[in-house]
Amino acid sequence: MKRIAIDVGGTFTDCLVLDASGALSAFKSPTTPQDPTQGVRQALEQAAQHFEQPLSTFLKDVDLLMHGTTLATNTLINKAGAKTGMITTKNFRDLVEIRRGIKDPRVSMYNLFIPPYEPLVPRYLRLGVTERTLWNGEVLKTVSPTEVREAAEKLRQEGVQSIAVCFLHSYANPQNEEAAANLLRGSFADLYVCASHDILPVWGEYERFSTTLVDAYVGPVVSQYLRKLERELKRSGLKGAMLMILANGLTQTVEHCAKRAVFLIGSGPAAQPSAGTFLGSLTKQRDLLTMDMGGTSFDVCLLPGGEIPTTTEMWQEDHRVAIKIVDVRSIGAGGGSIAWIDSLGLLRVGPQSAGAEPGPACYNRGGTQPTVTDADLLLGYVPADFFLGGSIPLDAGAATKAVKSVAGPHKMSVDEAAEAIFTTVNMNMANQITEVSTKRGYDVRDFTLVAGGGAGAVHAAFIAEQLGIEKIIVPSTAALFSAFGMFSMDLGRDFARSFVSRALRLDLRRVNSLYAQMEKEARANIRSMKIPVQDVVLNRTAEMRYVRQFHQVEVEMPNGKLGAADLELILNNFHKRHDELFTFSMPWREVEFLTFRLKAVAPRAPFKLSKIKPGKADAKAALKSKRPCRFHGRQLDTPIYDSDRLLANNTFKGPAIIEEPTTTVVIPPGFACAIDAYKNYILTRR
Repeated sequence: MKRIAIDVGGTFTDCLVLDASGALSAFKSPTTPQDPTQGVRQALEQAAQHFEQPLSTFLKDVDLLMHGTTLATNTLINKAGAKTGMITTKNFRDLVEIRRGIKDPRVSMYNLFIPPYEPLVPRYLRLGVTERTLWNGEVLKTVSPTEVREAAEKLRQEGVQSIAVCFLHSYANPQNEEAAANLLRGSFADLYVCASHDILPVWGEYERFSTTLVDAYVGPVVSQYLRKLERELKRSGLKGAMLMILANGLTQTVEHCAKRAVFLIGSGPAAQPSAGTFLGSLTKQRDLLTMDMGGTSFDVCLLPGGEIPTTTEMWQEDHRVAIKIVDVRSIGAGGGSIAWIDSLGLLRVGPQSAGAEPGPACYNRGGTQPTVTDADLLLGYVPADFFLGGSIPLDAGAATKAVKSVAGPHKMSVDEAAEAIFTTVNMNMANQITEVSTKRGYDVRDFTLVAGGGAGAVHAAFIAEQLGIEKIIVPSTAALFSAFGMFSMDLGRDFARSFVSRALRLDLRRVNSLYAQMEKEARANIRSMKIPVQDVVLNRTAEMRYVRQFHQVEVEMPNGKLGAADLELILNNFHKRHDELFTFSMPWREVEFLTFRLKAVAPRAPFKLSKIKPGKADAKAALKSKRPCRFHGRQLDTPIYDSDRLLANNTFKGPAIIEEPTTTVVIPPGFACAIDAYKNYILTRR
């Protein structure tokens, strides 16, 4: 049997096939933004042809297909979501627009020219109904079905495609919200309906409302795509399970995700840290820094001690999304990022991208603006005749014409302009790495860089050189990095319940009841994925903080029924964790609990990679040609190695280039490369 991982990115759709022997086969197809299912099918057809089988026969031999997609993220960013309405507690419809009365934390506090926030739902589509639930869960006034139905009729007359139900304190008691949502689903079956207690049952009305509105906005687009894709794959012969990659680094069924689309925000990039930890275990590296440079974006994640970080502090554009996600930071820096001259005459690269359509100028598909890929081609780093194994011939003439548009204003040659583009985008990426490492108190030089993405292996060594990083791991599957990470992800889901209480007054019976509810829900969810309950691992945590602090700390909680002795242990763990994160603790200060969390996972099915043939240090047998490449202002005759002929233990010094069917590994002067038993390219600074 085979397993498949598919990652739909902004430029390419990646398909990685793992067979029973541990061998990996990689395939890429251009993403089809108008209908992403076409790009997925094309990638699967490439895989079927490789195995010399019809698609139906090939899919019948697949027991698990994992799928990550940027569709939810791109729908939100490109403002291509559904026309959305909101039904909320009367007199509270402006809460999502007022937010918390603070400026966007991503913008300088001295910037006085920030335009007003535009909510996903305009004010005339936010309607209030009479109901009230108190902070302690007491229902003061039940919701009126008549008012809910009238509000929904008004919204449907305005042409809305989805409705978000967001009532005050529904995290404490969802009775009113459930009644309203069930009425809407029964009476308005053509609308996508979501309720805040089902999306994010935690305290913080703004965060919960905003997250629910995002779900309602992207929901119709995402659910339609997921159901269509699952239907077409089953019709084409898929008998195995299809699971989606969630933002929190876990996987879930299509049925679950189609009703909770917001959990697919960041779906693809959430898998890349898992790829890093797997490769770190193979190479015995613990402190890791993963990067994934694709066609449109650059994603980076810091993994101290190999631990994958998560956060609930996420913004997508101007919208707050408070679900738990893997803490991957992204900027618009990819192979398709466009170079341009700003109003001050300075060269900039990104965040705009040529994307999959029309793509970089050298693709000859209608693109005319200079991109990073055009610069890579002119510098000699990527081959014109072997890009993606030769499936996309590159036009150096078109790249030259495009790069001249930024070379002229600065009176540079085309080669100089190409190197300036290359250096600029590398600086952008290095700055983003500094944001997640140095500015958080970590010395980036202590970490090993794991490079992924189609363009990541081209740029990784230059970024490492800027930052002083000594070692780089480039897997042979670098171009499908997130897809590779999907094989090492666990199945499951996380749950949360808010119960705000100071430690001295904590009602342990209430806490035990909350965990019992979450564990019951978790077991039911796991059964829906046809996983034996005995295989499920339950991990409890709680979000805590010192009284009057703003930021909370997530602390591990004991399993089983909690008692007074456990509370003392939990508080000691909180002080210790606070000291680890912030270098100080205040044991004399009172502590409060905010949210109790449960993570239910079934460990991934084990898999192993096949090893390549061993050889000696000399790699001359893999040398296929030489070509001039530009390094630091000089043209150097650079050896080109054929990846298929490289053996374990081969070593060579830069400058050198390894040509893989799906990527190109650039080893600049000052670096050496060694190939390990799993065909990872280990680059070290000399």
